[in-house]
Amino acid sequence: MKLNNEDYGKMSVIKIFFSILSSRRRNKLKNNMLVIEKKEKIETPYIYLSISAFMFGLSFAFVPLYQLICQSTGYGGEIRKKLDISSLMNKKVNNKNRLIEVNFTSQSNMPWVFEPEQKSIIVKPGETVLAFYKAKNLLNKPIIGIALYHVLPDEAGLYFNKIQCFCFEEQMLNANEEIDLPVLFFIDPDILNDSRLKNLEKITLSYIFFESDSEIPEEYQHLSRVIATKKKADFQVM
Repeated sequence: MKLNNEDYGKMSVIKIFFSILSSRRRNKLKNNMLVIEKKEKIETPYIYLSISAFMFGLSFAFVPLYQLICQSTGYGGEIRKKLDISSLMNKKVNNKNRLIEVNFTSQSNMPWVFEPEQKSIIVKPGETVLAFYKAKNLLNKPIIGIALYHVLPDEAGLYFNKIQCFCFEEQMLNANEEIDLPVLFFIDPDILNDSRLKNLEKITLSYIFFESDSEIPEEYQHLSRVIATKKKADFQVM
């Protein structure tokens, strides 16, 4: 079909119309993208801030939550404030002469030297045992730490009872201070009746120290300032 001049004119008008429409769509799309980008720039800091706040709150909740799990399930051992020796002695158990070796390990996620003062102790189930860990602050300022613990194998944690323990409690050490941390514990004689642990020879008690987010008490904050001033004075003399 042959097109006349009028048809060419109509086609030109249609091309111009679609060109204008396409241009408007592109501009609208571009504006929408700019709005989305601007919105993302505004929202992103708030998202990061919300995530940071959540993680900060979670760090505070982690220790009491872990403590609650240990106390309710026996996972990692149990802390007992009171001990009835007579009830332990009257328990009927198999192989009363069986001994278990308790190994002690440690880890520190802060600038402390933290280690057990004994590698292992041979324990008779039902007897109370006293062990020690040692912690030393390597910094020239006070620092607060908090310890978590775990008992391996997990099944043995049900029978591993701590009467006195430094776990879950904040420990503050002054600059270069070193302290002994006692652990008083016993192994419930019922462990000898657990078929899952009939071949058990060793139990591992492991502690890990984390730096606490708690503020240094005001009466100790001057120690950091005194040490900083002394270091500055020594530098000037040199």
